[in-house]
Amino acid sequence: MTGQARIIDGKAAAAALRAEIATEVAALTTSGRPAPGLHVVLVGEDPASRVYVGSKEKQAVEVGMASVVHRMPAETGEAELLAKVAAFNADPAVDGILVQLPLPKHIDVDKVIEAIDPAKDVDCFHPVNVGRLAAGQGKLIPCTPLGAMLLLKQVLPSLAGLEAVVIGRSGIVGRPMAQLLVQADCTVTIAHSRTRDLPEVLRRADIVVAAVGRPHFVKGAWIKPGATVIDVGINRLPDGKLAGDVDYAEALTVAGAITPVPGGVGPMTIACLLRNTLTAYRERRG
Repeated sequence: MTGQARIIDGKAAAAALRAEIATEVAALTTSGRPAPGLHVVLVGEDPASRVYVGSKEKQAVEVGMASVVHRMPAETGEAELLAKVAAFNADPAVDGILVQLPLPKHIDVDKVIEAIDPAKDVDCFHPVNVGRLAAGQGKLIPCTPLGAMLLLKQVLPSLAGLEAVVIGRSGIVGRPMAQLLVQADCTVTIAHSRTRDLPEVLRRADIVVAAVGRPHFVKGAWIKPGATVIDVGINRLPDGKLAGDVDYAEALTVAGAITPVPGGVGPMTIACLLRNTLTAYRERRG
């Protein structure tokens, strides 16, 4: 295939999804029902987390949700954070709970995640939600894989029978992404740092999802002509610019469609967090 790939516009897709959510929230509040409540906890002053949480707060308010960010100092004890989570679990006005990662090293991340009520776990990291997703019963879907799937379906209305390769096996992106692709009837390979002859594996793929955290790792020559490439990577280069896990300039001349970085999967992640909050609201309150 020659020419240039279709560029998948994540910003536009996220804006459309937020508009749908805003319409649904307005219908709820107009009928006299409370707005969905999203509560985010930020422990410490991690710069990237502060920016990300600020974006979540802004976009939640824009769609009409009751969004509250609880900022706690880095020295906050584990017991204090767990007590905060327990209070949110018990509060009927809270529909979604998100504890921003990473947490300070003295706090057990798994203990905090497992303390969140699975019905309010809008990040979908709780083992109960992980199990439901694996069983094909997930109502709440991890935000980044869900966003990637929605972008894929814009380009490929039917994924059935396609060969997909997911590079990366993290519990946050790689494994849930593979499960969603299996549920869409793809033939799925999970590749990782120990995969033998990764370029040859990728050359079979109709769909490539890159989530390894290494800038420009996937070369254009590794991609099957016409394949759809979803680049989940967000890497900061020495010059301050952002780059994905795929060599975008090379892939652009080979792929059939590709997400840019920035402006691809990233905007969809927050939009899908809002969608999960609305889903959690409906599941809890009807």
